[in-house]
Amino acid sequence: MKIVRLLLLLCASLCLVAPAHARTVLEQYLPAAAASDLVPGAEGFGSIREDLAVAPVLKRGQTVAWVFMTSDFVGTTGYSGKPIHTLVAIGTDARIVGVKLVKHSEPIVLIGIPEAKVNALVASYAGLDIVAEAKSGGTGHEVDIISGATVTVMVIDDSIVRSGLKVARALGLGGLAPEADAAGPRFEIDRDAAGPTDWAEAEGDGTLRRLTLDVAQVNAAFAEHPDERARDRSITEAPQTTFIDMQAALVSVPAIGKTLLGPAQDANLRSWLKEGENAIAVVGRGLYSFKGSGYVRGGIFDRIVLIQDDVSVRFRDRDHRRLGGIALVGAPEFSEMDMFRIPAGLGFDPARPFRIQLLAQREVGPIEKVFHTFDLGYQLPQRYLRAIAPPVQQDAVASPQEEVSAQADLWKRIWRDSKLKIVVLTAMLVVLTGVFFFQTYAVKNAKGFYIFRIVFLTFTLIFLGWYANAQLSVVNLMALFGSLVNGFSWQAFLLDPLTFILWFAVAAALLFWGRGAYCGWLCPFGALQELTNQIARKLRIPQWTLPWGLHERLWPVKYMIFLGLFGVSLMSVEQAEHLAEIEPFKTAIILKFIRAWPFVAYAVALLVAGLFVERFYCRYLCPLGAALAIPARMRMFDWLKRYHECGNPCQTCAIQCPVQAIHKTGEINPNECINCLHCQVLYQSTTVCPVVIKKMKSRAKLAASPGGPVPEPAARV
Repeated sequence: MKIVRLLLLLCASLCLVAPAHARTVLEQYLPAAAASDLVPGAEGFGSIREDLAVAPVLKRGQTVAWVFMTSDFVGTTGYSGKPIHTLVAIGTDARIVGVKLVKHSEPIVLIGIPEAKVNALVASYAGLDIVAEAKSGGTGHEVDIISGATVTVMVIDDSIVRSGLKVARALGLGGLAPEADAAGPRFEIDRDAAGPTDWAEAEGDGTLRRLTLDVAQVNAAFAEHPDERARDRSITEAPQTTFIDMQAALVSVPAIGKTLLGPAQDANLRSWLKEGENAIAVVGRGLYSFKGSGYVRGGIFDRIVLIQDDVSVRFRDRDHRRLGGIALVGAPEFSEMDMFRIPAGLGFDPARPFRIQLLAQREVGPIEKVFHTFDLGYQLPQRYLRAIAPPVQQDAVASPQEEVSAQADLWKRIWRDSKLKIVVLTAMLVVLTGVFFFQTYAVKNAKGFYIFRIVFLTFTLIFLGWYANAQLSVVNLMALFGSLVNGFSWQAFLLDPLTFILWFAVAAALLFWGRGAYCGWLCPFGALQELTNQIARKLRIPQWTLPWGLHERLWPVKYMIFLGLFGVSLMSVEQAEHLAEIEPFKTAIILKFIRAWPFVAYAVALLVAGLFVERFYCRYLCPLGAALAIPARMRMFDWLKRYHECGNPCQTCAIQCPVQAIHKTGEINPNECINCLHCQVLYQSTTVCPVVIKKMKSRAKLAASPGGPVPEPAARV
């Protein structure tokens, strides 16, 4: 016991001891960086600022850009559970000048995808306009996804854009407004404020803001347009005719919503809005519609946009609701009455001024239009605000709460973009669960079940593997262990929705059926092995059955491989990830054999071996299968039915088991079984199973010579 306690104390001390780090990540990596790699012609870096983790990039003694490390400003945790450090240079016009990937531990990049390919993608962010990203909410560019590295690329993209915005705002680059001065007055919505009693009061105190344009004003505005055709196509109505009379109010403010909308509509609004969301009501009348018809075709209201500093909000149809009426006394009639939701997370502050920009258009040709903008300014009246104490310190670096929220936004965006894949995977899991729960009925028709299995495995290979890249790996387990040691966070694992769902399903399946639910049905490389073996059988390639003694002694090899990888990972996760190349998954599934020839030759060699010995790799070499087999004996149920005659004397199932997981004595080894259910097909077979055949003969004999009923063969479960 003393030795055990000593070992535990030693492990605890090793976990608690942490090496000294630089105050910022930039300090740690900047000395080794070359300024010319980021900014052509640059000669070096200046000193890192005391108030902000940035340093000037110098050229002929002048500051031409600022360099920073993304990890100093935003969370950059990748799929490995460790940060991805990216060095970025941003110009005085808020354009990215250069980007360099400095340090990462992403397994797919380390052992699957050439480093040069990822470096080239990172370098392609040079020229990115951060001002445009600020206006679009970070969506003003296309993300160039690398197949097999979706999560890594999404994290890099998110970190470059968000950290770039923080630095540009902090330094005031490109005209972006610095963060609000912490020493100045700050306000929040006063939820106890009283609203106006009638329409006239709402207009008078600024609860409602108004933009009124007549035909003369609009014609005058287009008369200044450089396109002469705009001047030639003036509106022909009388000059004093109302072009648009548009009014707006911030109805997410409780006092305004209750009085303007009435109790019923206000209650509906509150149930519609989620935490952090706001809403404006816009009403209008006149010749021109502020909605137009573009949203019907494209889902976006292209005639109005909300702008607050460098935040711009374009409304989509999902953020729109029609108003049934206005409850405020004295309200005039309007032809358009609508509400628009302002999503959370965009940086909109209802207590600060904003404007609604109206885009007026004029046709100058069959399919050509010119445009002019008019602004409706809005400032929430002081009666709806109350002052709050400013924070002690304002920093460009996000607070822990802000960072958690930003990272959550990233994985939620990835999940939204993967909806179709998630639905298909969920359907596959539901179907497979149904097969396992009702296996007696599923395997009654041997030919039908064989076709079903081949189709399912084909779908696993093509959809889960080659299309969605949802191939689990022992690397995932090492990343999980590393996360548990270094501080567990769900964020890193939620970045890959299919892998997350699969691991959750595998964990549940281990309790019910063991490792076979994944290895036998949902592993793309396992499916590839079985399908190629089935083709080999059709081509009459001979099948080899290893002697039981040799077969049984080869089983432990995969366990030794797994334990070896796990042991190495305790010292160096990076080294263990390199050694995990014993898994051919990256070559055969993720990269689809487009890789250096030694890796391809290794994967092909395993598949060739599998032509003669079905699932050769799964049986003897797979460390992931070994890792899943270790807890397999924890399963709560034994679903595979057996007769007492199985193994003594009958050896049919043992001989026909595709992976030789049935002992000569008839027991099924749960550590090796892949739950293919072939033994359950045989269990009910009237042409193969000797026990069933004997029963059928007894029944036939009984039918010919009436007698007592023949008892069912005793089954062991």
